[in-house]
Amino acid sequence: MAFLLPLASSSSGNCYYLELGGLHILLDLGVSCRRLCAGLKTLGLTPEQLDAVFITHSHTDHTRGLAVACKRVTAPVFMTYGTAACCVLHDPECFRAGDRLALGGVRVQSFATPHDCAGSVGYVLQAGDVRVGFATDLGHVPAHIFDALAGAQTVVLESNHDPELLCSGSYPAATKRRILSPQGHLSNADSAAAAKELSARGTRRFLLAHLSRENNTPALALSAAQAALAGTDAEISVAPPELGQAIPL
Repeated sequence: MAFLLPLASSSSGNCYYLELGGLHILLDLGVSCRRLCAGLKTLGLTPEQLDAVFITHSHTDHTRGLAVACKRVTAPVFMTYGTAACCVLHDPECFRAGDRLALGGVRVQSFATPHDCAGSVGYVLQAGDVRVGFATDLGHVPAHIFDALAGAQTVVLESNHDPELLCSGSYPAATKRRILSPQGHLSNADSAAAAKELSARGTRRFLLAHLSRENNTPALALSAAQAALAGTDAEISVAPPELGQAIPL
């Protein structure tokens, strides 16, 4: 059985549990160890039972829980050299963006992501015929990301903000410019356009992720994606900021 469980997804914290190829895998650890333990407990698991942790980049909403949780997590923690240079973590498993990794029967393809953070990556993980992609924290979606995600039946895709809400909101001007930049975060419209392209390349399930609590709503993100994917058989859902529901893969 393969499934994906969002433990947290927002600009405040991101963490996903993936059961694939018989392995217990964590993608990012941007929540406290307490929240991680609570989420894993719903599956009857503990941090000691994890087989691997994959980190996308060093921003705290993706790494906040690493230092404490790794006192219990004995599994290897994979990250790029650029990410490792920004994280205080003993002996991570380092690689370069674009490298392929193997963990038991699970094959992992990393790919560089355009974000304002050294060594930022996304991942495609595959075991047998099941292929799932993680692409968040993107200022835009270049061709190599579409190529990397091609054929992934399920993609966790950033849909961070609504530009009108962002521009009229309370964020400082510099923060707004950063989010809107080509190395910032993906808007609902850009995410929807990316989903349409990925649908044409074989993706049938989208989990819209990393929604801003202040500059987006689930309804706005979902509406944009549904409009772009009208006429397809794609399934679309929104990852909640807190513990979500397990998604069969």
